[in-house]
Amino acid sequence: MQRHILKAKNKITLISGILIAVGFLSLWLLDNQLIFAGALVIASILGLAPIAIQAYQALRVKVVSIDLLVTIAVLGAFLIRNFEESAIVTFLFLFGAFLEQRTLNKTRSAIKELTEMAPESALKQMEDGEFIEVDVDEVDVGDVLLVKTGAKVPVDGTVLSGEGSINEASITGESIPVAKEKDSSVFAGTILDNGTIQIVADRVGEDTTFGRIIELVEEAQDSKSEAERFIDRFAKYYTPAVLALSFLVWLFSRDVELAITILVLGCPGALVIGVPVSNVAGIGNGARKGVLLKGSEVISDFSRVDTFVFDKTGTLTVGNPSVAETEYYGHDTTSALGYLASIERESDHPLAKAVLESIGDVTFSEVTDTEVVKGGGIIATVDGHRVAVGNVALMERENVTLSPGARADVARLEENGNSLVLTSVDGKLKILMGVRDQVRSGVKEDLQRLKRMGVRNLVVLSGDNQGTVDAVSRELGLTEAYGNMLPEDKSAYVKKLIEEGQIVAFVGDGVNDSPSLALANIGIAMGGGTDVAIETSDVVLMNSNFSRLPHALGLVKATASNMRQNILIAVGVVLLLLSAVLFSDWMNMSIGMLVHEGSILVVILNGMRLLRFESKA
Repeated sequence: MQRHILKAKNKITLISGILIAVGFLSLWLLDNQLIFAGALVIASILGLAPIAIQAYQALRVKVVSIDLLVTIAVLGAFLIRNFEESAIVTFLFLFGAFLEQRTLNKTRSAIKELTEMAPESALKQMEDGEFIEVDVDEVDVGDVLLVKTGAKVPVDGTVLSGEGSINEASITGESIPVAKEKDSSVFAGTILDNGTIQIVADRVGEDTTFGRIIELVEEAQDSKSEAERFIDRFAKYYTPAVLALSFLVWLFSRDVELAITILVLGCPGALVIGVPVSNVAGIGNGARKGVLLKGSEVISDFSRVDTFVFDKTGTLTVGNPSVAETEYYGHDTTSALGYLASIERESDHPLAKAVLESIGDVTFSEVTDTEVVKGGGIIATVDGHRVAVGNVALMERENVTLSPGARADVARLEENGNSLVLTSVDGKLKILMGVRDQVRSGVKEDLQRLKRMGVRNLVVLSGDNQGTVDAVSRELGLTEAYGNMLPEDKSAYVKKLIEEGQIVAFVGDGVNDSPSLALANIGIAMGGGTDVAIETSDVVLMNSNFSRLPHALGLVKATASNMRQNILIAVGVVLLLLSAVLFSDWMNMSIGMLVHEGSILVVILNGMRLLRFESKA
């Protein structure tokens, strides 16, 4: 019976409202007191049923709930034959709960939208080579899938063949399509705007990036912040206190109606709902914009961050070295480029790929008599010429004379943070290349936005040499820069900052960043980084989208501020109502309940503003 009554709560609310309307119309139009009283009595009984059941269920688990306050107040009004008050209070309470649920459902729209984006089927290649549509749960790692124009990518995978543009808004928050070709990575839940591609499944089901996003957002929305836990404890003691206050008022004044009115007005509904709705809306906004906030706890700490510490490679920089500057000396540099490319294509040195990409299409020559000089470079014979490729020390070993202009170029490139690749042919310097990891596009502007939001310190820590780190720091306008740092050095530095009283956020993407991510007040992982970094962190910037960082900081600051606003609104309304009932004559149960329910809607609507938040810093 209880389950049926609670299930029909919305219908009861509607019937109760109709009965109240019939009662008042019969009084105003027909002056019929019998219909008026009968309609209000039935409305009171109907409306009280679900409220009383909820109060009873709460009492069974030793919780004195708001429903109990309203139940006692309505029974009291009913006993003193104030049917008008009892009917209106029950209707307003039920109608308020209905509107509250409707608006709360909207704040949870982010997770609902994400779930609806999840792919349900895939075109899987069978043993005979044909592609058959199967349920996405039937796809295993290593399966080959076909994705056509307009279809959702069913799993995380790698493109085997074909080309196309994919809308990755569900992952990164950016709606601009991204071009994909052979060997490109694709993510489940994204949409192929045009083209046709074949992919091999790398991650399936809950292991996909999209599956992890949904899991993290669900966990975050179900978590409770310190403020929410405090309010839960507060309400646990506050509600019995209101009951005691009401009893004392009746004991000293013998005014039953006044005591009942205090019960209604003292309900802490807006206070209980205000903080959760802010947190849920903030987390929902982040999920849609490519920022995963792992729980309500994160919002409070993140909003107070005053120091950002960054790993360099893969965070401030793209993580792929490329040739930044090139100088040529003497004549016939085209042949020298061909000799350099011929040697580098046989090398597995990290700089070799960058050099080859910079040179482009050239004629390759046979390489013989190769000698690898440890810590120096390579010496080889190419097309009958002795070619040396390496650093300045190798050039000195080969007795290659560096002109004053060349030495000035070397000094300048080193100062700019480049790793040097020099090429000599038959003892003469021909080419000087500066290779460095390029700063991410737009990072400098994003860091300036962080400063405008109140961040005082921007620090970079890196395992690279100090010259390279200093060059990046100068280019980006950072506060401090430290190179030659091992993972334990980074975490020790973060610990030192925290001990000095700074609120520290660490931003990184690698396994070696995990200790620092875990130690910092807020760990922020680039979504394209390692699984360990993502699992250790408190915040994830999907697809390594650094531009989401200022939005994330602005969002948590707005959410924390919204939370405080809702607490002030809730407490202010309760104090106002209690003052009005004690020190004025115009306040009664019906008006109090109307204002009370109105305050709940106000804090919910205030929280929902966060769903449309855009950082303007």
